[in-house]
Amino acid sequence: MMESKNNVCSVMEDDEMDVQVRETKAQSEQSNNNRTNWSNGQCVVAMPSCSMLNPSFDLSLCRAKLENDGFQIPEEDMEAPLKTALEVPSVRRYMVFNSALFHFLMAPVLYLVVWCAVFSTLHVFITVSDYWVLCLSVSLVSIFLTTAIIFILHCSNKEIDMNLDVRLIQVNERLVKHKLMVAVVDWVQSCTGNMQLSFVYWDMSRCLRALTETLEERSFVVNDTQNKLKKKMSHLALVTEETAVDLKVGGSDVEQDPDEQRPLLSQESAGSSTPSSPPEAAKVTTNYSLIPDQSLPAQAKAYQLLMTYSAAYVKLLVSQRLSGPTHHRLRPRRNHCTTAPLCLCQYIKKQILR
Repeated sequence: MMESKNNVCSVMEDDEMDVQVRETKAQSEQSNNNRTNWSNGQCVVAMPSCSMLNPSFDLSLCRAKLENDGFQIPEEDMEAPLKTALEVPSVRRYMVFNSALFHFLMAPVLYLVVWCAVFSTLHVFITVSDYWVLCLSVSLVSIFLTTAIIFILHCSNKEIDMNLDVRLIQVNERLVKHKLMVAVVDWVQSCTGNMQLSFVYWDMSRCLRALTETLEERSFVVNDTQNKLKKKMSHLALVTEETAVDLKVGGSDVEQDPDEQRPLLSQESAGSSTPSSPPEAAKVTTNYSLIPDQSLPAQAKAYQLLMTYSAAYVKLLVSQRLSGPTHHRLRPRRNHCTTAPLCLCQYIKKQILR
């Protein structure tokens, strides 16, 4: 009897283990199937901002939604870099004052300011018998000036935003391993501001291969290609502050004695100053250009260009601002995106290499 009971127990345990293994396999197969159903350019998750006055996104909810769609992303590849890039007070203030809703609300305010300025000027120097003629003239002039100012500001804004798109480059470098790209998308619809964090499915392999082939074909005109990159990407420069001591130590090729690398003022003699908080005079402003170096191989250049413009492309893709033929037959060949007239590599070719 004891042997039969043990056999029954062992059989039940084996059955439970088999059920768990089947469930695990089924879940993994389901997640893989969900992941393979996506095509380039499809928006996987769009997380709206919690507040327009204090833009922030629920990253834990984003991660949960991505897991439901089959994207198993570690915290260090998504939440940590996104918090570093977006949850900075200065960046949040920039997102508020540079939002589409703020610009939409500032347009009538700008018109009123211009109208008052023009009216006060004309009223002093010009005497008009009919008051309505003066008001009509001031209104027309104000409309013209306001439209001109808004147009100039709109044209001065680059498609790639240094304070948002460039900060998301490091995030996309991690997410691209999971076939995702992210960007902050902002637009106004029905007098309501819409700011959201959009995750788009994207398989980078085909764009990387196509852009690498293009750069290899241009290898005989390297100088011409590099001049185009400098002309179109000259404004893409990061300004950082570094300690002068670190730059001197890091940039020297000669081995120095440990005593020579020690700060001139030690912690005891400096009083309240510490190595972690150097004086302002010890900080040096350094500029880092995002233009690929001419000595890099073609594949490395292509990858750097794809990562640099990844967030800007996603922003234009989700907001449907990509210019190009919309009809399927008119789309250019080797388009790796089914939801947009241009894919990422074609966008880079059009904006930079052409």
